[in-house]
This record gives sequence, C-alpha cells and structure tokens, in this order.
Amino acid sequence: MPGVITKLRDLLAKGLKLAVMLAAVILKFMLRLIIKLKDLLAKGLKLAVKLAAVILKFMLQLIIKLKDLLVKGLELAVMLVTGILVVDVVWGVFTRYVLGHQSPWTEELARMLLIWVSLLGASVAFIRKSHLGVDYFVGKLNERWQTIGQIFVYLLIATFSSIVLIYGGYSLVYSALKYSQPTPAMNIEMGYVYLAVPISGIFIIIFSIEMIIEMIGSLLKKDTVISKG
Repeated sequence: MPGVITKLRDLLAKGLKLAVMLAAVILKFMLRLIIKLKDLLAKGLKLAVKLAAVILKFMLQLIIKLKDLLVKGLELAVMLVTGILVVDVVWGVFTRYVLGHQSPWTEELARMLLIWVSLLGASVAFIRKSHLGVDYFVGKLNERWQTIGQIFVYLLIATFSSIVLIYGGYSLVYSALKYSQPTPAMNIEMGYVYLAVPISGIFIIIFSIEMIIEMIGSLLKKDTVISKG
C-alpha cells in the first residue's frame, strides 16, 4: 500500500511539473503573440495617422482650390452687379434731370441690386477678413489659444448663418413666393430678390468650414512638430 501511494505521489508530481512546463510554454507563446500584435497595432496606428495626414492635406488643398474658385466667382458676380447698379443709377439721374422724367424702374432696380451687392459683398469681405473685429482680449492669449478662439468664433458664425441667413432666408423667400409679392414697376417677385439672403449664408458657412479645417490642420501640425521635438 505505501508503494502505491508513493507511485501516485510521483505521478502527481510529474503531472504537476508537466502542467507547469506546459503553462510556461503557453504563457511564453502568448506573450510573444501579444508583443507581435502590439507591434502590428503600433505600425497600423502609425500608418493610419500618416494616411489621415495625407488625406487631410489633400482635402485642404482641394478645399483651398474650390475656395479660390468660389471667391473669384463671387467677386466677379459682385463686380458685375455693382456695374449694373452704377449704370442703373446713372441712367436714373440722366432721365430725371436731362429728360425731365425719371424711368419708373430705375429706383426699384437700384434697391434690389443694392440688396444683392450688400449680401454678396459681405460674403467676400468675410473670406477676405475685411470685417471689423475686436481682438483686444484674443491678442493677449498665446498662439495656440488664439487659434482655438478663432475656431470657436467661426463655429458661432456658421451657426448664426445656418439659423438666421439660411433657415430665416429660406422662410422669407418661401413666404414671399407663396403669397406673391411682385414689385410695382418691374413686376418681379420679391422672393427672387430675397434669395440673396440664403445664398450669402451658404457662402459664409462654406468659408467658415474651410477656415475651421485649416486651423485644425494647423494645430495638429504644430502638435506633431512639438511631439517630435
């Protein structure tokens, strides 16, 4: 009986030793696998960051090109409308003081053109950063927080344009066209005149988003340079 117990004890000891060795092998294999997976994840993450940077750079270049085309088209439209406005006003003055009877449509057309020039011109001035602004408090911040503050401002501008200019302008155009408000002299629906409001809002939102993307890209680029340094 004691011999049987001794044999069982030896078998248990060998089994336990074998189990420990097997567990050590499995643990070693798992550790190697985890290290390899970690390296693969690190390489994948690094590749994803590079790919995201390339895509962001491409998008920025595309947005800048589209913005330049939009700005040029918008400036051309403003110049064209301004030229027509000048001709209209001159003709109105000529017919009034030279011919003795002012054309009935010149004053009406001047008001409509002035609406379009003002709103489209506001969009051009916005992208050219020609609007007045108070930067006393922002100027006391460091460069990073100045950029963050500008992003916040552009977000507010985009929100305002979405609610007031686009939604409000659309409601104004819809109501004017629905209830038919033609002008007395030229018989033009005022809804078409009010289209300048949502159109200018669309341009301002596009330019705001473009500026926000540019500033975020600038922040990410500076953070990357700092981390490398």
